Amino acid sequence: MLSLNEIQDIVNIKKDFKIHFQVGDQIKVYFKLFEDNKEKLQIFDGIVIRIRGTQLSKTFTVRKISFGIGVEKIFPLYSPCISKIEIIRYGKIRRAKLYYLRKLTGKAARIIEDSSKISNKRMKK
Repeated sequence: MLSLNEIQDIVNIKKDFKIHFQVGDQIKVYFKLFEDNKEKLQIFDGIVIRIRGTQLSKTFTVRKISFGIGVEKIFPLYSPCISKIEIIRYGKIRRAKLYYLRKLTGKAARIIEDSSKISNKRMKK
């Protein structure tokens, strides 16, 4: 179990990353798995369908389709197991939670890309 000081250190380190993703964005989450005495880095690539909580208890849910079956994972944002988060695409949506994606398949489950965020990202570089 982590002490309060260790948790505060993790939060401060994570805030320095300044990764701002929203619901509807397609992201890659790099997280550590511990098997026996080995540490393995695994990637979970999908669409953010929910963000909830505040400060230390903030979590986000990522959904992907794997071999025709929908898989969802809930990640704590300030977890020490998450090493990196990459934003692949910015989504243009008008909902706070994308639970309706669970019923959709194929092309119907696509989210339109937000071109205004892409141009802003290019201008910052």
